[in-house]
Amino acid sequence: MAEAKKHEITVSVQTRYVEEQSDPDESRFVFAYTVTITNTGSVPAQLISRHWVIRDAADSEQEVRGLGVVGQQPLLKPDEKFEYTSGCALTTPVGTMGGTYQMVAEDGTQFEAIIPEFTLAMPRVLH
Repeated sequence: MAEAKKHEITVSVQTRYVEEQSDPDESRFVFAYTVTITNTGSVPAQLISRHWVIRDAADSEQEVRGLGVVGQQPLLKPDEKFEYTSGCALTTPVGTMGGTYQMVAEDGTQFEAIIPEFTLAMPRVLH
């Protein structure tokens, strides 16, 4: 059996189109996303900051950097999860998001947790 990595974070995302906040006639498409961050490594690690790359269908790209997530910098012990919901508005009915979380392990090691790119899509737009 392979030895578990000391510094490993798994990120999964669920998305939802927020119809009540969107206005397609004004090119405003709002999406909520719920992120689950799981420490799959063997040492505690703290989320320090985030870096998102958001693209819409017109290839417009926006980068978002900041400390923590939803005002928090959670410390995750091995096998511990942190979940939060946030949102973003696009000018097109389809887009993507992805990026990294900057982490610091209890042993002082800094590392990045990859946020796999995911699609934001208004229902019935993609087949």
